[in-house]
Amino acid sequence: MIDALIMNIVLSDKQEEAEMGSTKYITSMGELTRKDNSLCFRKNGKNIYIPVENTKEIYCLNEVSINTKLLNFLAQNHIVVHFFNYYGGYSGTYYPRDNYLSGKLVVKQVEKYQKERMEIAKAIVKGIGLNIYEVLYHYYKHDKKQVKGTLNWIKKKFIPQVEAAGDIKELMAYEGEVWLKFYSDFKYFLSKDFVMNKRVKRPPDNPINALASFGNTLLYTKTISAIYQTHLDQRISFLHEPSEGRFSLSLDLSEVFKSVIVFRTIFDLVNNRKIQVEKHFEKKVNYCILNEEGRKIFVEAFEKRMESVFMHAKLKRKVSYRTALKLDCYKLIKNILEEKEFVPFSIKGGI
Repeated sequence: MIDALIMNIVLSDKQEEAEMGSTKYITSMGELTRKDNSLCFRKNGKNIYIPVENTKEIYCLNEVSINTKLLNFLAQNHIVVHFFNYYGGYSGTYYPRDNYLSGKLVVKQVEKYQKERMEIAKAIVKGIGLNIYEVLYHYYKHDKKQVKGTLNWIKKKFIPQVEAAGDIKELMAYEGEVWLKFYSDFKYFLSKDFVMNKRVKRPPDNPINALASFGNTLLYTKTISAIYQTHLDQRISFLHEPSEGRFSLSLDLSEVFKSVIVFRTIFDLVNNRKIQVEKHFEKKVNYCILNEEGRKIFVEAFEKRMESVFMHAKLKRKVSYRTALKLDCYKLIKNILEEKEFVPFSIKGGI
């Protein structure tokens, strides 16, 4: 049954790619309302109509007014809305009632957390390291030999450490270490304006942190939308601690995609000078954020990356990164219900 669902996801992906409009971004201040059977965004006295037929999610990247009439309409049409604050940080998500919830799966998901949490958490952290390895190896092949130290460390030390980890705290420490080594290698293939001395999140304090924070948040919300379409419970996670006030399973499943989707997008924009420090950032004493033009450029590149395709080794066909994110949700369900090993997305294996 689950295999049939996975194949259905892949087959429907071509239709979604053709629509090119399932995600809508609102970057200006204004009011979002229902107008007959459409959505209407009003700004500066002008109406912009958004058809609901092909719309699956809306991103509000500025101050947007809404009302309960709109929320009821969004619920009827299963449209998810993500809200961002002034700094480009995530404020919250509105999504309709959980039509996909399965009591059986929730019970099994809790049991899996109680009995086999470490196995799934290890798979996620190992996947993070392996995908970082492949991203850095691309630069190693293009004469950036300085990254060899990190490549050797991932294969010879990081992977064995992850496999031998005894608890979540130890595992999280290894995860943090691999990200730090990844960040420290940016200086070998990015301009000095975008070197990351340390990761600062709330709020970001320099251009590279601003790009990373915004990109990671977009990926996190994409994962929220993907999980919403399944029977998984957003609150029951394995690597990150389940807690109130956040969708911790979305944090888990988005991690292995960060280097491949978010940071590859950043590297492309920076190295091709599509994003520039002097043009696309707003800098103050204690923070640095993308300006409106910068956000538009990043969003366009991010969506293009999500829609780009690769050859899936197991399915023997091309799938998009957006579909790969959905497939990881269903691989986790197969692990929970059928005890099949959970192997997160791998850029090298194309799985």
